[in-house]
Amino acid sequence: MTRPLAGPQTLLRTMNARAILEALARRGALTRGELMKETGLSRTAVTQVLRMLESRDAVASAGVDRATRGPVATRVGLNPRLGLAAAIHVDHHDIHVVLLDATGAIRAEEHGPLPLVDGRAEAIAGLIERCRSSAGAPVLVATVAVPGIVRGDGEIRDDQGPDGGAFRTALAERLGCPVRIENDVNLAALAELSGPIGTERQAFALLLLDDGLGAAYIVDGALHRGVTGMAGEVNYLPQPPLPIGAPVLGHTVTADLALVAGRDPALPLPVHLDAAAAGDVSARVMAAEAARRLVLIAGSITLVLDPGLIVLAGDAAHPVLFEAVAAAAEEFADQLPLSFARSAFGAEAPLVGAVHEAADALRATLFTRILTPESSRT
Repeated sequence: MTRPLAGPQTLLRTMNARAILEALARRGALTRGELMKETGLSRTAVTQVLRMLESRDAVASAGVDRATRGPVATRVGLNPRLGLAAAIHVDHHDIHVVLLDATGAIRAEEHGPLPLVDGRAEAIAGLIERCRSSAGAPVLVATVAVPGIVRGDGEIRDDQGPDGGAFRTALAERLGCPVRIENDVNLAALAELSGPIGTERQAFALLLLDDGLGAAYIVDGALHRGVTGMAGEVNYLPQPPLPIGAPVLGHTVTADLALVAGRDPALPLPVHLDAAAAGDVSARVMAAEAARRLVLIAGSITLVLDPGLIVLAGDAAHPVLFEAVAAAAEEFADQLPLSFARSAFGAEAPLVGAVHEAADALRATLFTRILTPESSRT
């Protein structure tokens, strides 16, 4: 007779507790019956684990389910006061902060202008404090999306300070929690991986156009950042007849294209693209040139990585520019077929990616705290 596997009851209880915590984080508040269905655990096991989690203030009653047949069933959910994560998007002009709980639900949100470099950490901390005062729980982890090169260890390549990471150090000290820094285009690609595009494809490249142009690569379902974090710095790829070292696209290029087309160089690209949509001929000429440059970058990426799909995000996802890209790509179809898709999240893609990463980090932190015996905590 084959003997059943045996092990310490504490280990089994910990595994069952993690399964229940993950189900509550994934689905929100559930009844005991729903937890049994989600986890495959028996009613007795679910009851025992919930009793343990309640003793550690990890779960709390979340009302009753009156829609089910039979006796009224009490729902339980993760305690909303366990802790929160902060997801922050810092672009060239603004700061966008959201606080979220372990289920990924947004609990508070704030916007503010981006100050000088020396005031970045203070400005972010101030916005988070305004959010936290209404959310009513401590911030345990933070994920920050920033433009620029971010190394694998989370340091910004051109940051100041003796440790090479003055911004992250200052922000972590102000918030009193671990801070992860990540490139905004990388987070945009991770957002797409978690969305409709990711359900269909495990490999694609993303091109995000705003004040500059950046790329990110998903290979075999994972982000490819390169050894030093420079993977995706495509805005200075040689593109004749541009001089070596000249940017391909971005706000300075938009101003130059506007001057050539006889339009106002102070206007941002989306305004020109809206004018093109309304039929302005000079604006359509600008869109066609921007599209040609995007297609050449996409072709270079395809020749090296062969991602199969190029996702256009930010201003590159504007309907006029997306249509112009499709038309420009058609000219090269015989030599190099290219496939394009618009971002599912638009301008919010970097923040969506930061939210997903912050939620994952928060769950890992909370579950470790909850499942670590009191006697083992330091």
